[in-house]
Amino acid sequence: MHSILAVDDSVSMRQMVSFTLKNAGYDVVEAVDGEDAFDKARSRTFDLVLTDQNMPRLDGIGLTKRLREHPGFKNTPILILTTESSDQMKQAGRAAGATGWMVKPFDPVKLIEVIKKVVR
Repeated sequence: MHSILAVDDSVSMRQMVSFTLKNAGYDVVEAVDGEDAFDKARSRTFDLVLTDQNMPRLDGIGLTKRLREHPGFKNTPILILTTESSDQMKQAGRAAGATGWMVKPFDPVKLIEVIKKVVR
């Protein structure tokens, strides 16, 4: 079973994402912000990181940069799921090492399709 680290400071969004992923057969670990996610990522590996952008303490792009510096996450797919849709933000995400960018509100079917494409 593939494991996914789902990061969002919104409890309701984390629950929706987690519910969608678990129903699709994924093992999900939730994190409340980028710092929490990075702590969890240091103690185990994940097949994918799905993170929000706008969060306290450490945002999605900051988390992506830190994960890419960690040897265990150099090749792990990182998707940013956010309300941000500007080309400038997407470019910053790519520059940080994000694999993809999806805009909220998300379509559960599309989310699972994208995850299946990037998780090997």
